[in-house]
Amino acid sequence: MATVIKIKKGLNINLKGKASEVLMEAGQPDAYAIVPDHYTGITPKVTVRPGDRVKAGSTLMTDKHFPEIRFVSPVSGEVTAVRRGDRRKVLSIEVKPDKTVDCESFEVKPVAASSREEIRTLLLEAGLWPYIKQRPYDRVAAPDVAPRDIFVTAFDSAPLAPDFDFVVKGEEDAFQTGLDALARLTEGHVYLGVKKGAKISPEHVELIELDGPHPAGNVGVMINHIRPVNRGETVWTLRAADVLFIGRLFLRGTVDFSRLVALTGSEMTERGYVKAIAGCTVGSLTKGRTLPGNRHVRLISGNVLTGAKVTPADCLGAYDSQITAIPEGDDVDEFLGWAMPGFGKYSVSRSYFTWLTGGRREHVIDARIRGGRRAMIMSNEYDSVFPMDILPEYLLKAIITFDIEKMENLGIYEVAPEDFALCEFVDTSKIEIQQIVRNGLDLLYREMN
Repeated sequence: MATVIKIKKGLNINLKGKASEVLMEAGQPDAYAIVPDHYTGITPKVTVRPGDRVKAGSTLMTDKHFPEIRFVSPVSGEVTAVRRGDRRKVLSIEVKPDKTVDCESFEVKPVAASSREEIRTLLLEAGLWPYIKQRPYDRVAAPDVAPRDIFVTAFDSAPLAPDFDFVVKGEEDAFQTGLDALARLTEGHVYLGVKKGAKISPEHVELIELDGPHPAGNVGVMINHIRPVNRGETVWTLRAADVLFIGRLFLRGTVDFSRLVALTGSEMTERGYVKAIAGCTVGSLTKGRTLPGNRHVRLISGNVLTGAKVTPADCLGAYDSQITAIPEGDDVDEFLGWAMPGFGKYSVSRSYFTWLTGGRREHVIDARIRGGRRAMIMSNEYDSVFPMDILPEYLLKAIITFDIEKMENLGIYEVAPEDFALCEFVDTSKIEIQQIVRNGLDLLYREMN
């Protein structure tokens, strides 16, 4: 029987533009790219040159600190560019795809007959290790540290997020195989978080039903309520869509980075799911599907709370299964602005009369900040949307002052920037809270290691 976690603190932002459960055709990208900045905590070392031929699964770069962690090409083709920025920082490695995909073959044994070391080595060689993150620090997992437990989330409660029941339909065997492989990598438990009433019910895992407003689907909420992370402990986290990559590897002996991507948002004219390969250009998925006047449309790889602003020429985020299109807001002029009654405007508080609709109305919200940065106000704004047993304001102030002892006592080891996304959304001070948390985790990692 599943364990049920029901939270009351949080906020569901009811946006217009949810994806219909239909599969649409996607365009053929002219290029695919690996972007090192998508993978927190790695220092890239490029192993290819422009003009090299690669297969799907061929190594493009490794991590300087852990050379065994490989980042592989998602398609076969020719390496066309290794783009660098200031101080020769690697920005991306681009591959022009072949018409048909040629894959590297890996020697694969059944999961039940594989040892922990064999599975670990296979995931490293096939380039699937970067999809495993660790806490503390919310970064690519260190391959030399065994996890206490593994947490997988199959429920995304963020605005307009894809439905995993639809994503996994037809690939239940691959999902179960991926979970079985993960179970061999830990002496603890594999916890799978699902939406209450979800259709999937895999075996050999601890099933956790998550109920409540966003961020109920965040893996951090599950960790906090099931078994928090203490100093000296390490847990691994994965998104369920990435578990499919592991399952396909064991079933087919080759890598397959294809995933269903939800096209969402009020500015998207066609909303649904497209099958895409990780690293494809955003434009290949959205071309002809956004409202006219693209300069006033913001494309986001991911959801509106944690995603990154992109252009059609950029590539889909390594961990993203959603593209959102919302109004930019740079062409809006409002008479008297906030002083107007605001009929139809969204507000977390009861500043506008839209609270009378009880959250049933779908809203169109643009990308404007609607305010100026000011001092952090201790008004319990964060507490109302933060369902973890942590004091967010005090933890943030400890991070800003880099007080390591206070950070540890206040729960820094079990959080990630995404856990503070709603705090940033409701914050009247307009502080970049997620960036503060990210900087704090990176500084703490360097200090402790």
